[in-house]
Amino acid sequence: MTQTTVGGLIRDWRQRRRYSQLDLACLANISARHLSFMETGRAQPSRQMLLLLAEHLDIPLRQRNEMLLCAGYAPHYAEHALNDAPLHEAHSAITALLTAHEPFPAMAVDGHWNLVHANRSLSLLLADVAPELLEAPVNVLRLGLHPQGLAARILNFSEWRAHLLQRLQRQYEQTADPWLLALYDELVAYPTPDGIPHLPRVNHTIAVPLQLDTNEGVLSLLSATMTFGTPLEVALSELVLEIFLPANAGSAAILRNLDMPVEQMACP
Repeated sequence: MTQTTVGGLIRDWRQRRRYSQLDLACLANISARHLSFMETGRAQPSRQMLLLLAEHLDIPLRQRNEMLLCAGYAPHYAEHALNDAPLHEAHSAITALLTAHEPFPAMAVDGHWNLVHANRSLSLLLADVAPELLEAPVNVLRLGLHPQGLAARILNFSEWRAHLLQRLQRQYEQTADPWLLALYDELVAYPTPDGIPHLPRVNHTIAVPLQLDTNEGVLSLLSATMTFGTPLEVALSELVLEIFLPANAGSAAILRNLDMPVEQMACP
C-alpha cells in the first residue's frame, strides 16, 4: 500500500474489498458522511471504530495492528514466536497433528510461506534439492518452483506452478503484503524446466495433484490446508497447515514402505 494516513488506509481497504462508502457505513452502523470524513482526515477515528471497520473489512490481524499504529494507537493483537510460552498449546497441537499424519507428508508454514514445522515424511520428498534452499528460513514456494529445488522432478510442473502462483496472488489480494508481491515477482521470473510454458489458469474437476518423480516411483499427492478458526494472535492467524494425501493406492504404498528419518523437521 502507498497510503500513509489512517484515512487513506481505510479507503484503500474499502476499495480492495469492493465496498462503496455506503456499503461499509451500513455494515458499521455509521453514516456514510462520517465514514467520508474519516477517510479524508476531517474526522479522527477512535480505536474502537478502527477495530470495528477492520472487522467488517476482514483485514488480517497484522494489518489491523499497522492501521492502529498509523492512527497513533497501540497494537491490539499480540505476536509471538511459535515456541514462545503463550503459544505452547498451539505448538503442541500442531506437532501432534503433523506426527499423526505420517507416513504422509505435512507441514506448517507462516504468512510468508516459510517453513515453521514439518513431519518426518516431508524430508523424503527433498532428495537432490540444492542445500542453500534448505537453509533457514526455508521458503516452500521457492523450494517448489526453483530450478534447483523440486521443479525438475515435478512431472506436471506447469499445472502445479500455475496453482501455486494463483494461491500466492489470492493471498496478496487478501493481505496487501508487499513481501508477497515481491515473492510472486521472484517466482514468476524462474525458468521452467524444458521450456514448459506457464498456464495462466488451472481447471480440474477435483483438484490439482502434485506429481513428483522419486527414486521409489511417481508420487501423486493431493494437498489440503487448515488454519486456526478464531485466532487472536498475529502469528497464529497467519499459520497454515498443509497436508498431502495420496491420490492413488500406488502413492500410498510408496509412502508407507519408505524408511522414516529419526526426527521431524523444524525451522526457527
